[in-house]
Amino acid sequence: MIPYLYLLLQSLAPWDQVDKNFFPASLTLKSYQWLWTGGGYGAQPWLSALFNSLFVSAADSFCMVAIGAIVGYGLAIMEFRGKKFINGFILFQMFYPGIILLVPTFLVVRFLGLYNSVWAMIIPKMVGLWAIFMYTGFFRSINMEVIEAARLDGASELSIIFRIMLPISRSITSVIFLFVFMDRWTELMWDLIVVKDAAHQTLNVLLSTMFGPYGAYPGPLYAAGALLTFPILVLFMAFSRNFVRGVQFVLR
Repeated sequence: MIPYLYLLLQSLAPWDQVDKNFFPASLTLKSYQWLWTGGGYGAQPWLSALFNSLFVSAADSFCMVAIGAIVGYGLAIMEFRGKKFINGFILFQMFYPGIILLVPTFLVVRFLGLYNSVWAMIIPKMVGLWAIFMYTGFFRSINMEVIEAARLDGASELSIIFRIMLPISRSITSVIFLFVFMDRWTELMWDLIVVKDAAHQTLNVLLSTMFGPYGAYPGPLYAAGALLTFPILVLFMAFSRNFVRGVQFVLR
């Protein structure tokens, strides 16, 4: 807790007291106002970067949950040829160093004309093998009578997934969404490689590139760091009860 408390206090400290004392003598919103107005250097993309981070992280998190639930349902409930091979391949890929695929993925993104766009950050991260693995294990524990009853009522497989399976798996979905969102929110290397235009950068990338030009403004950097951690804190507080239940299932 101490590093986060220090981050918050320094973001609220007067500029002449930043990094001087752990507890500033007074508190001010000057650093946040500096970010909001661009610090007198024109329209600096702080707020745009924050919006980009929220949009990219939310889009990838929802896609990972939806695709993970669909694929996990197919692997856990449905019977088809090659099912064991796909399960084994997913498990193998989870232990495969993702950094090895960084360059081939970048070349594919550039070939498709997505370089330097928001979609270059979103599309390669839409599928999460960990989410598929978690949903597969959870759906296998659900009583088949529930699914058979829904099929007898005429429900399609997608309707069963989104109207029955996902509500039942609310706790495990909270765990998957929070971990995926946190991982995507803190992503730096991939976003730094595929986007150069400041208008499309995420807040994480903007912070990493602004330490040089804005090194004389440590207060705003602390404020931007506080903004970077705030959404994760809000999500955890909102889904903490379901998160605890989901973790209990994982540990079980």
